[in-house]
Amino acid sequence: MNTKKLSAWLKCILATAGLLGLIIYAVVIPVYGNQLRILHPEFSNRYFPWLIFLWLSGIPCFAVLILSWKIASAIGKDKSFTLRNAGFLRWISILAAADAGFFFAGNVVLFLFGMSHPGVLLASLIIVFAGIAVSVTTAVLSCLVEKAARLQEQSDLTI
Repeated sequence: MNTKKLSAWLKCILATAGLLGLIIYAVVIPVYGNQLRILHPEFSNRYFPWLIFLWLSGIPCFAVLILSWKIASAIGKDKSFTLRNAGFLRWISILAAADAGFFFAGNVVLFLFGMSHPGVLLASLIIVFAGIAVSVTTAVLSCLVEKAARLQEQSDLTI
């Protein structure tokens, strides 16, 4: 499989992820939350804090999709191992770690204000772990891509 096909597949996956994310954040979460608010009026004071919290936690996810799109475009141009891509991967790592930290802190704050359940707090640890795993993985990839880019630069200079 050549780099143009890989790039096209990556872009297709990223576009699908973006569309699904948009549907989840713009439709599913507000509608589901509103239904819970109607079924359980005693919890209606929790709707907007949770909605705003979840929307804020989605912003870094969409930023990651944009950076990933730029990497996929570079792969399509056969420029996979560049310092620019290493920088994008580093930013993805930072965004994933920040989002995981924000998500954990937000869940703790909502729990402390009596707007969450201990089970929700515990379940959120799975999402936090996934965010940390993405952060570590992209940090490692950033280092490897940076090394490969430097080796490629050296190789280009010797020819």
